[in-house]
Amino acid sequence: MLERPMLSFATGDGVSLRFQVDDFTNPWEQSETLILIHAAMGSSRRMHLWVPHLARDVRVVRPDMRGHGQSMIGPDDTLDLERLTLDVVELMDHLGIDSAHLAGSSAGGAVAMNTAITFPDRVKSLGAFATLPGLKVSAGHTQYGSWVDRIGSDGIAGFLRKTIADRFDVEAVDPDFIDWFIAESARNDPESLRRFVPMMAAVDISGRLGDIHCPTLCVVPGSDPIHTPEQYALLKDGIADCRFVTYDAKGHNITDAFPDRCAQDLVSFLRDIRR
Repeated sequence: MLERPMLSFATGDGVSLRFQVDDFTNPWEQSETLILIHAAMGSSRRMHLWVPHLARDVRVVRPDMRGHGQSMIGPDDTLDLERLTLDVVELMDHLGIDSAHLAGSSAGGAVAMNTAITFPDRVKSLGAFATLPGLKVSAGHTQYGSWVDRIGSDGIAGFLRKTIADRFDVEAVDPDFIDWFIAESARNDPESLRRFVPMMAAVDISGRLGDIHCPTLCVVPGSDPIHTPEQYALLKDGIADCRFVTYDAKGHNITDAFPDRCAQDLVSFLRDIRR
């Protein structure tokens, strides 16, 4: 992957938030913006393969969430859903845009959802991939405490290597991709993840799904060992304007294992709502 210097801006509480911009829209036209928010233990680099499908239609902005990638934080910096939501809005302010399309993977999708709930005038549409409205609604949310312990004892790479079958069909994906995925995740700061995981495990915004009024695309895996179909159905039942798509027999990390399919579904959705 070609490394490019990341852009940055200072958030309201003084954190340097890093992000990438990819824009291949017509330069004589005013383009809309799509902000892609990666999953926990990820970074903007994990959304890299989405860009060729999207950046001809919209300007694509890929931030590293605070505590991930190059958006480093200290032990005294705030790390909660409200602050992650403000980071998205302040990024829009920095870019000089009133509103944007948002799409996120897993925990990044929960941040996108909360932004649509809290700042409805700033969100044109919402894409949620393998996302629940907070991990507290997951029947297995108590397991996330053990994730923290295992990250501490095994390291990020060791933890993911041992649990990789929860995320991918390892017989169906390229072993080199698995190695890249684990190495990429291991670039993150373990101490920040030890704060991030239990924080997200306590989040439950399912009671506010009715406050999402923008067009919404929900893409969910059909064979997710982490979340159940009934838990994903909360989105279909709770969001009024929801296009609900299931990838049959796919594991949790659909955004990594099937980036082309996910991005193409998002492109189709965006084109439909912009007609």
